[in-house]
Amino acid sequence: MRVVILDDYQNVSRTFADWSTLDAEVEVVTRPIVDTADLVSVLTGAEAVVAMRERTVFDADRFGRLPDLRLLVTTGAANASIDLEAARQHGVTVCGTEAPRTATPELTWGLILAVLRHIPAEDARLRAGGWQETVGGDLAGSRLGVIGLGRLGSQVARIGQAFGMDVVAWSENLTPERAAEVGVQAVSKAELLATSDVVTIHYKLGERSRGLIGAPELALMKPNAILINTSRAGLVDTDALVRALEAGRIRGAGLDVYDTEPLPVDHPLRRTPRTVLTPHLGYVTEGTYRIFYPQALEDIAAWMAGEPIRVLT
Repeated sequence: MRVVILDDYQNVSRTFADWSTLDAEVEVVTRPIVDTADLVSVLTGAEAVVAMRERTVFDADRFGRLPDLRLLVTTGAANASIDLEAARQHGVTVCGTEAPRTATPELTWGLILAVLRHIPAEDARLRAGGWQETVGGDLAGSRLGVIGLGRLGSQVARIGQAFGMDVVAWSENLTPERAAEVGVQAVSKAELLATSDVVTIHYKLGERSRGLIGAPELALMKPNAILINTSRAGLVDTDALVRALEAGRIRGAGLDVYDTEPLPVDHPLRRTPRTVLTPHLGYVTEGTYRIFYPQALEDIAAWMAGEPIRVLT
C-alpha cells in the first residue's frame, strides 16, 4: 500500500511519528501542491493520504480524479477544505485527529506585541547597525476587542486581562451571560471597532461571515488601533485592509492567514507598511505536531486493520 503525507513544509513528519510501523510505502511531500494536475500526479496510486489542515483542497473534482484513494486523514477534527459528501460518494473514508487549543492564541499575542512594539523593524535596524527609532504602544490600560469568543477567542481574552487590558467581545450570537463567563463585556460590533486599541479575530468563516471586516468596518477603527487575524483570511477584505494601511488609517496589522497560500511573491501585502506577516504558523508547534502525526499514523493503522477510528465521513 502507498501512503502519501502532503504539505510537510518543514519535513518533520518522520520525526514526530514512526511510519515504519506501517506495512506500507510512505512518501513525504514537502512542497505546496500547485494545482489539480499536480495533486493527481503526486497521488496517483496512493490509497491513503495525510493532509495537513487546510493546505490542500479535496473537492468533488479532485476526488473524481483520484480513483485509487480510499483513506484521507486530516490533521484536526474538521477541515473546511475537504468535501465530506464528495468523499462519501467516491468511497473515501475521512478520519481526523485531536488538536490542541493553545498554539494559535499564543501566536496571536506574538503578533500583537510584534506590531505594537515594532519588533521586526527594530530587530532589522539593529542588525543593520542602527539603533531605536520607533515608539511602541502600551497594552496595560488599553482596550482589547475580541471578535469571536469561542475556545480560542476566550483564551486570547484571558491573556489580555493578564496584561491589564479592558476586554470587550462581539459575535453574532454572543450573549452578555456568555461574555461574563469569560470576564469580559459584550458590546456591538460597531462599538468594539470604534473603541478598541487592538482588534483580534477568532471567528468561523462562512457565507455570512465572509468579508466581516471590510472598508466600512476599518473606517470605524481608531487611527492608533491594530488589527490581528490568525483565523481565516476570508473574514477580512484584504484589498480594503491594504488601502487602509497605505493611507495610515490604522496603526498596523498582524496577519497569519491569506486568501491564497502560500502568499504570492508579488502580492501587495508583502509591500504594505506597518504589517507583521507570518506564513500561517498558528498551529505549527512541536506540541501540535506531537498530536497530529502520531494520531494520523494511528488512523491509518486502524483503517488497515478494518476498524477505522476518528471517522468524519
